[in-house]
Amino acid sequence: MSLILRKVWVITRKFWVIALMVLIISMILIIRNVHPFLAVNAPIKADILVVEGWLPDYAIESAIAEFKKGEYRQLITTGVPLSKGYYLAEYKNYAELTAATCIALGFDKDKVVAVPAASVVKHRTAASAIALRDWLAASAIKVESINLYSFGTHARRSWIVFKQVLNPEIKVGIIAAEPQDYNPQEWWKSSEGFRTVIGEIIAYIYARFVDWKT
Repeated sequence: MSLILRKVWVITRKFWVIALMVLIISMILIIRNVHPFLAVNAPIKADILVVEGWLPDYAIESAIAEFKKGEYRQLITTGVPLSKGYYLAEYKNYAELTAATCIALGFDKDKVVAVPAASVVKHRTAASAIALRDWLAASAIKVESINLYSFGTHARRSWIVFKQVLNPEIKVGIIAAEPQDYNPQEWWKSSEGFRTVIGEIIAYIYARFVDWKT
């Protein structure tokens, strides 16, 4: 009678220790790098600065500072109708509200244009990008490239959508305003930072691999 020897792979304790260490290191790297990945900054040489209208006032101030230091000819604000105070507000959408805010902050009214988007339940970023595309197509302004001014971890998702909508006619760069309500370097230490980043991770994955209009 002959013996048949077979190799049997056994997961040892050493393997589990190594696997756990790899998992911990990977999680640390993800936690440390996910915020700068989502809050991407990749500006290009552009004539137009496009500002998403839902940004907080301090981010609008930083957008004006970006305009002044850059070589921009025009600042365009985008945005959907207001979700709160619509019937009482002088300005009915974020695009007009942000344009008026820029003027109130001393910005040249001849250099700012509001391009409001249609009222939508979802796909708000896509609606803003489409409204901008249609406005640029109908205007006499010849635009080859823009820089999109967004906010924090929403920036990469906005960048994806605007590039898809404006591609290939118009190149799109991205600038992310830094949030002030939590520390971007230690976002996991505050509830606001944790909710914001985790939510944007899920939204980015959905926009990137399922539906960019989200």
